[in-house]
Amino acid sequence: MTESLPARVEAALATIVNSRTGADLMAGGQVRDVATTTDGKVRFTLLLAAVDEATLARAARQIVEHIPGVTDVRVDVKDATEFAQQRAASTAANAAAATPSKGRALPVMDAAPAQARSSAPTPVSYPNLGKIIAVSSGKGGVGKSTVTVNLACALAKMGKKVGLMDADIYGPNIPRMMGVNSAPPVDDEKIIPLEAYGVKLISIGFLIERDQPAIWRGPIVMKIITQFLRDVAWGKLDYFLVDMPPGTGDAQLSLVQATQVSGAVIVTTPQEVAVGDALRGAKMFERVGVPVIGIVENMSYFESPETGKPIALFGTGGGSRLATELGVPLLGEVPLYPPVMEGGDGGKPIVLADPNCSAARKLTAIAEKL
Repeated sequence: MTESLPARVEAALATIVNSRTGADLMAGGQVRDVATTTDGKVRFTLLLAAVDEATLARAARQIVEHIPGVTDVRVDVKDATEFAQQRAASTAANAAAATPSKGRALPVMDAAPAQARSSAPTPVSYPNLGKIIAVSSGKGGVGKSTVTVNLACALAKMGKKVGLMDADIYGPNIPRMMGVNSAPPVDDEKIIPLEAYGVKLISIGFLIERDQPAIWRGPIVMKIITQFLRDVAWGKLDYFLVDMPPGTGDAQLSLVQATQVSGAVIVTTPQEVAVGDALRGAKMFERVGVPVIGIVENMSYFESPETGKPIALFGTGGGSRLATELGVPLLGEVPLYPPVMEGGDGGKPIVLADPNCSAARKLTAIAEKL
């Protein structure tokens, strides 16, 4: 099996030895943040002490440039001493924040000090994006991405101008589900979104290799989401759907801090475990001032092939109970239908592959309610 590009970059840099330390650049911890794109661009940080030879940076660049498949190399040289001081300060701050003082409750969003709240970035308005709708869930495996791509395609079929941003940085599935996966072109410092079925698309999956793990902390996630909003040539849209990762973490907070979100759609399945997690996800959006538009219950039932009657494989009524508790509408109940999964794996959403099936009709009706 051929090694991935990041592995080949690290292997090449491991052949360069620092004469001062006697260790190679990788073993000596002088190379950080190796990142690559599908079209062969490479970027990494090189830590150099004041007494290190400056030629190390040139040697590192040249050896990476000669790796087959590499098209561009960027080396960010940083002072090793300053980097170590910043890392130590950050570690100490994180340790202090993670250790609650005696007798105090763990901090929550509403209990943040006023100074910390005032330092949060001010959301930027992007009027050309139209209505920005976050499609979210409390847990993974409920079909959130499947619902998102089908809603986007259904809206596009209605003649709407639709953009779809894959904000699931750690598990980007939109490229496969929409049947496109190539590096987006850049024109005049703007990323040109790819397009499928009349929907404009951007995903971190277009920019990294398929087997490359996204091991990124919150600040990097914030930068990626901001860049996808600001530096992509979306044009004039009616709807901008954002496929969120599961949970209530960095991506959700980054989105609401980066722009003014019109509303959130919460996807759940009928069982109580999923509903409980979805409730927490919905409460997170309410707490940051984003209205919950409604609930979509996915995999609600399975239609018997013999009788056509619904069979409740995962319980019943979870989505309805969640909608009632939140005081929002239940937008629809989507049945468990194997071709929905096949369409996702094959890159053709069910509203296009089989528009007359019950699952496609349910998803189209949800899009109409939006």
